[in-house]
Amino acid sequence: MSAGAVLFVTNGHGEAAIAARIARDVRAFGRLATDHFALVGERFGADDFPDAGPQRAMPSGGLVAMGNVRAFARDLGSGWLGLFAAQLRFLQAVRRRYAAIVAVGDAYAAALARTSGLPLIFVGTAKSAYVAPYGAVERRIIGAARRVFVRDAATAAALRGAGVAAEAPGNVIVDLLAGGERYAWPAPVRIALLPGSRERAYADAERLAAVVERVAPRIAGLAAVLSIAPGLSVERFAPLLARHPLIGGWTGEIGGILSGATLAIGQAGTANEAAAAGGVPVVALELAGDRRSGWYRMRQERLLGDALLVLPGDPAQAADAVTALLGDPARLAHMGATGRERMGGAGGAAAIARAIVEVAAPDGVPA
Repeated sequence: MSAGAVLFVTNGHGEAAIAARIARDVRAFGRLATDHFALVGERFGADDFPDAGPQRAMPSGGLVAMGNVRAFARDLGSGWLGLFAAQLRFLQAVRRRYAAIVAVGDAYAAALARTSGLPLIFVGTAKSAYVAPYGAVERRIIGAARRVFVRDAATAAALRGAGVAAEAPGNVIVDLLAGGERYAWPAPVRIALLPGSRERAYADAERLAAVVERVAPRIAGLAAVLSIAPGLSVERFAPLLARHPLIGGWTGEIGGILSGATLAIGQAGTANEAAAAGGVPVVALELAGDRRSGWYRMRQERLLGDALLVLPGDPAQAADAVTALLGDPARLAHMGATGRERMGGAGGAAAIARAIVEVAAPDGVPA
């Protein structure tokens, strides 16, 4: 690897998808090589965005916030301390291999990326002034970056008011919807199922399928497709798809099934937000007794506002509400418009990529 390369550090599948989208433009603008280092989860990279460094999936999937001691304890029992030490050693040894490092995610990713000693660019995906502003410690960590990018103008303004020179040139999640192969929907009423990218996606997909099977007899011309995120096993989803022939499977980019979708039913993070960004109304299931899900969904409700409808986790109750929603064009339109407004416009990937090239290869910035 040449010193003209850029290392992206992420801590989640959604963050990795955002990093890959930015990296595509970095390669186009600066003719730089791009590598990917995932702090959370298994390998994600591709031929032009290869993985680097020690990576391993943990039971929590990286979601250990809000005092979730049990999740952190499970991670410790699965060797998190050893993984953390190996990741630190890797980052502290990459200075001669890369010209810059890009942290995509939260302040934790930025803190570890800083240990490399490389020029740092921070792309904040986890925090928003609509939901939870950056705290004092987080501002100190990300404030050391050469460039700081956040997801919306309100968050950038709040950070600038606190002394961090943040920018919000556009939401990269919106850019995830552009281009690529499109799913051939076989019916006019189209439901995208978004179970997420972590281990629990297999169980959540069963719940989503149970809802669809109850809705289908009540809505004429309905089709559904299940998004299978990179890193998940297509084979483990095969029995579900065999039992539910109404539901197709999709392993392509998320924009391929959101294009033309009527509704998304999702337990995901970034994928739910991508649906809202594309003007697709989003429904999520509230699972009783799931503290992590309740906290995470509350944050997503605050972020997406009326674009997201949270329903009871019972499949029969959820199916009744989904059927009613599909019969209410005015509400569907309002949810779609709210999602577009809350998620913002496109163009963030290109703007951030140009900034990365300016830091990593200032002589190679395109006019």
